[in-house]
Amino acid sequence: MASNRGQGGIQQLLAAEQEAQRIVNAAKNEKSARLKQAKEEAEKEIAEYRAKLESEFQKKVSDSSGDSGANVKRLDQETEEKIHHLKEEAARISEDVVAMLLKYVTSVKK
Repeated sequence: MASNRGQGGIQQLLAAEQEAQRIVNAAKNEKSARLKQAKEEAEKEIAEYRAKLESEFQKKVSDSSGDSGANVKRLDQETEEKIHHLKEEAARISEDVVAMLLKYVTSVKK
């Protein structure tokens, strides 16, 4: 009987060891699957983020290139306004300047 009992104990130990091995293998497989899933999700998030940044960059490039024409037009307009203002000022004070120059040229100092 002791022999049967010993055999039964060994069988139980072997069965427990096999069960433990199945549990460990299942846990390893689950861990591997979770890591693979996490890697795929991270790659997806990276791709989405990269696409978002690329889109923002392209938008800024197109906005800035579109603005360059507007900036040139605005600068041309400001330049014309300044030139017009200077011509008006010159016309307004030209008589005074001519009179002042004639006064200094024609006056004799001793």
